[in-house]
Amino acid sequence: MLNQYNQFIESPLGLVEVTASAEGLTAVRFCEALQKCHPNHYTQQICEQLQAYFANQLTEFSVPLCPQGTPFQQQVWRALTTIQYGETASYGDIARYIKNEKAVRAVGMANGRNPIAIVIPCHRIIGSNGTLTGYAGGLTRKAYLLALEKQERECP
Repeated sequence: MLNQYNQFIESPLGLVEVTASAEGLTAVRFCEALQKCHPNHYTQQICEQLQAYFANQLTEFSVPLCPQGTPFQQQVWRALTTIQYGETASYGDIARYIKNEKAVRAVGMANGRNPIAIVIPCHRIIGSNGTLTGYAGGLTRKAYLLALEKQERECP
């Protein structure tokens, strides 16, 4: 069993818990209450990067990612990391990217199980018709994140 480390930050969207192993980041999730912290260098690094992200000072994260999931989920999560800051894609786009066009529903399921919110940018997935689709953190948070990234792109 890998040692798990954790740390919390206050964000404009509420409390966020980050967890990591000795190898890298394992989770970023919104939470309701502080718990005991057991930080390591990865949790410290991602907390600093998340604060910079929310302050419009960072568009790309640079912490090793170690999400736990099936091989298919891992493939989808890797594909999500190719969606550039301020851009969006659909489940169909991701299915085509992973060369499995019939897996649109499975892509949606994997997207919903993404353990590393924001850093693996599942919030950048929208409906093929341009509407907001579900987000584990809630549609209000998703809309905020998309607006934050759009605002940064429109600034000179």
